[in-house]
Amino acid sequence: MTAWGALAGGVLGTVVLTTGLRLAQAAGLTRMDLPLLLGTIFTVDRRRASVIGYAVHFVNGLLFALAYYGIFRAVGHAGWAFGAALGAVHALFAGGSLVNVLLPSVHPHMGTPWSDSEETPILEPAGFMLRNYGRHTIVATIAAHIVYGAIVGAFVGDFAVW
Repeated sequence: MTAWGALAGGVLGTVVLTTGLRLAQAAGLTRMDLPLLLGTIFTVDRRRASVIGYAVHFVNGLLFALAYYGIFRAVGHAGWAFGAALGAVHALFAGGSLVNVLLPSVHPHMGTPWSDSEETPILEPAGFMLRNYGRHTIVATIAAHIVYGAIVGAFVGDFAVW
């Protein structure tokens, strides 16, 4: 069990999670564009926002991998199944608190329930479990985070004997 394993798993897990969410968007299962959501905190230029958003999302993926590692160390066990369970909790936290409550509070371009007609937000608020971006967004988000967690858990635990 090493932090390097967690970071390696975080890189691969974030690639898989991001790709899965992008595929869900391309397949019409969701309208959510997570890099755009994150990037428009810093700029209204959509191209720049996507690039910045991808960078922020990858940094977040590494930070969450380190948080998973801390939990694995605290309980003395890591593996793909435990990581998948943490991924489900991560998805519920992200969809229930991070993107639904915290992001709209700090995002200068996202509408909120308190936005009025004088304001013109460029982004619709995500809603609980990102439901405002389509019915299947919940499933895609939870599934992608479970896979992310399984990858991080495998790199920290199951692959640690390499």
